[in-house]
Amino acid sequence: MAGPADDVIAQVNESLKEAVKNETTKFQPTPAGQAVAYTSIMLMAFFPIVLGAFKSVTHQRKQKESGEKPETMTRKDAAMFPVIASGALFGLYIFFKLFSKEYINLLLTGYFFLLGVLALAHILSPAFSRVLRSLLPSHFYRWEYRISFQRWSTTQTDECEEYFDYRFSYDDVACWIFCCLFGIWYLWKKHWVANNLFGLAFAVNGVELLHINTVATGCILLGGLFVYDIFWVFGTDVMVTVAKSFEAPIKLVFPQDFLESGFAGKHFAMLGLGDIVIPGIFIALLLRFDSSLNRQRNLYFVSSFVAYVLGLALTIFIMVYFNHAQPALLYLVPACTGVPLTVAAIMGDITAMFKYEDHPAEEKAAGADEQLEREADGDSEQKTPQASPVSAKKNSRKEK
Repeated sequence: MAGPADDVIAQVNESLKEAVKNETTKFQPTPAGQAVAYTSIMLMAFFPIVLGAFKSVTHQRKQKESGEKPETMTRKDAAMFPVIASGALFGLYIFFKLFSKEYINLLLTGYFFLLGVLALAHILSPAFSRVLRSLLPSHFYRWEYRISFQRWSTTQTDECEEYFDYRFSYDDVACWIFCCLFGIWYLWKKHWVANNLFGLAFAVNGVELLHINTVATGCILLGGLFVYDIFWVFGTDVMVTVAKSFEAPIKLVFPQDFLESGFAGKHFAMLGLGDIVIPGIFIALLLRFDSSLNRQRNLYFVSSFVAYVLGLALTIFIMVYFNHAQPALLYLVPACTGVPLTVAAIMGDITAMFKYEDHPAEEKAAGADEQLEREADGDSEQKTPQASPVSAKKNSRKEK
């Protein structure tokens, strides 16, 4: 009887020794390594906010000039967004618990490969166009290609609905090929540099193209995600589990052992793209508000961006000090909303700020009224009776 008991005790002791060994050999980043990693992540986070915000101003101006119908987030959309995001996050968590994460990540890798190539091409295409048009002969650009998907009525020849319309030329094709090389590198190696290139491209496009129409809508969105982030990070292990299991360019990473291992480092610090894009679209809205004021300085953009910098620095400091993951929006939302609103109250712009709209409803209503007036005028002209030749002759005889 003593033999089996001794074997069990020996196995338990061996397991305890192995656990202690693993704990003692667990990677411990140096202060210098952490400083390099988190400073790099902060600099990478600032880039898409600044670039995307200024590109959003250009995008808004082009929309107004072309008459393109904007797609903006309403207050109802902003209120529902945290609920939808919670469902998606918990769904991914269940998937990772029930199924092998290798198969899930295989599907996600292909999906994000396509999205990443398109996002990167959208950013690099203007630069490619300028460079190639300065190098290649002009006859290369005599032709432009177009892919269009439309639906035409079989009864009314002038009734058409356009679902997709894309024009491109040789420089766009060259840009796609160039971006595909980075995509192949990401598929093959899953290198953190390729991950960050795609992540930055997603963030820039998000800040540029995702528009919240009013400051009130932005406050509703950020307030809801403030609660969302706190609950899923502090209340459960869902956020951390998904972030560590999800092998897709939805976060920026930098190795904390970069000083020892260089680009081959494997122990990463990370920042989710949501902690960049969500405050970023609010900061971009404030830049567009600054542009509408026609002042020499972008006061509210600068104040909100400085608040973001300080909020992110505080997040990283607390995370490193307590050695525990932190919900970044816990610090970023009060900073990015409180500071510009306080500045606006001091400057006397608080009313103008909350009245500002990217695409004012009054302009839409005025355009609709003008259209109705034109249609009414056209109908009245069609309904106005015209004198027949017979009645015209009778009138002429009476006059005689």
